[in-house]
Amino acid sequence: MVKYFLGQSVLRSSWDQVFAAFWQRYPNPYSKHVLTEDIVHREVTPDQKLLSRRLLTKTNRMPRWAERLFPANVAHSVYILEDSIVDPQNQTMTTFTWNINHARLMVVEERCVYCVNSDNSGWTEIHREAWVSSSLFGVSRAVQEFGLARFKSNVTKTMKGFEYILAKLQGEAPSKTLVETAKEAKEKAKETALAATEKAKDLANKAATKQQQQQQFV
Repeated sequence: MVKYFLGQSVLRSSWDQVFAAFWQRYPNPYSKHVLTEDIVHREVTPDQKLLSRRLLTKTNRMPRWAERLFPANVAHSVYILEDSIVDPQNQTMTTFTWNINHARLMVVEERCVYCVNSDNSGWTEIHREAWVSSSLFGVSRAVQEFGLARFKSNVTKTMKGFEYILAKLQGEAPSKTLVETAKEAKEKAKETALAATEKAKDLANKAATKQQQQQQFV
């Protein structure tokens, strides 16, 4: 049994911009789980299509119940191959990714097609499919459910990372991450609390001074 995912996303940037951002999206604040990326093969076909293969290394923290099934020395990083075909004439880019280690635990295969949005030629739509499978006897269903949930979470991070890099490439201010927003809110709260403390001290000093003056006239 295989878990299947089908989804569509839209980036409000042209296909050319998305194509350029695709090769520059690491690192970004949403891709801290991506450790390395290397191009292992690249060629241009006679019909002017760009073929590429990249090797990505990502962190792969297992759930606690899965860690019991594997020795402690099993690598916690996952190696992923990514094949891509870019057709600049038709403005499409197709990618296919799959993990090459931890295959006994779980295999996640993903296929994405980037093309011009049908409603707005200045936007890009992404058609995404994924297949999650496991060959672990007795727990394959649980592993697949976990893998699908993690995949959906990573898709959200991928889109936020894409938008971040696109904003940088277009000279715009990237939207703040949740961590940055929380940090700013914390600093602002500190400043507000400090200002309130100083104001309270000032009022207390004025009240004490006024009381002393009143006592002098009694």
